[in-house]
Amino acid sequence: MRYHQLAVSGENRLTATTSSTTYDLTSVDTDLRTFADLAKAASIARSSIDHLASGLIEDAEIVDKEAVEGSLTVPVDAEEIWAAGVTYKISEEAREEESSMPDMYLDVYDADRPEIFFKATPSRTVGPQDAIGVRSDSDWDVPEPELGIVLRRGEIVGYTIGNDVSSRSIEGENPLYLPQAKVYDKCCAIGPCVVTPDEIDDPHDLEMRMTIQRDGEVLYDDETNTSQMVRNVEELVSYFTRHNTVPELAIILTGTSLVPEQPFDLQEGDTVDITIEHIGTLSNSVTTV
Repeated sequence: MRYHQLAVSGENRLTATTSSTTYDLTSVDTDLRTFADLAKAASIARSSIDHLASGLIEDAEIVDKEAVEGSLTVPVDAEEIWAAGVTYKISEEAREEESSMPDMYLDVYDADRPEIFFKATPSRTVGPQDAIGVRSDSDWDVPEPELGIVLRRGEIVGYTIGNDVSSRSIEGENPLYLPQAKVYDKCCAIGPCVVTPDEIDDPHDLEMRMTIQRDGEVLYDDETNTSQMVRNVEELVSYFTRHNTVPELAIILTGTSLVPEQPFDLQEGDTVDITIEHIGTLSNSVTTV
């Protein structure tokens, strides 16, 4: 199933979508308002998330598609969002192109230990249809479409779509500036839903597409597959949780292989659409922060 969090009349509501119908799980039990609530209830019941939800939808109210799309918010309230870098060959090449120290990225791509860095807190994260941010002190900014791993207490409970918006000019000036290039207001988007592992046969074989539009004109349109990733999700989770006190809910973004070539620069008013099969489309406008 696909799980969405909605903001309706100032309150959060949780929905579950089967192949053709969306059900309001909060209408069955008002204690189920977030994906975290459902995941916790499933854990207590020693049940899978989908199995628990399947028992609830029989009594749940049906929500029409337009109401869902008009009320979407972040699909999971992750306390921390982290990201993996240089997990695709094109990402390694792009980092080398921008950097004053290119060899370090080749070393990471071929190394046993992946690059995993802190990306965002809830206050820096936006949901579907919200505006992602580009820094006013940067002159080269790009979106980075990524498969997101949703974790509860370090265990994989789902997948979502993430946009790791980045300042390539700041990072390229000096690799030590990575936190400033990655972590700032509206630097990350996730959505539109969470899909459980039961619905994803193989997270390493998912089609991914990104389009960027400006004033109605498509400036970028390309696709890839997560099979091109040099790491696997279990490996990334393993390194994230090692010797680390992880939060109740976290997301790891798994890296990008769709990188607009220079001189493309993301600008205020652009629209970025990221689609991953079996999950959906994350759409965001762009603003300057």
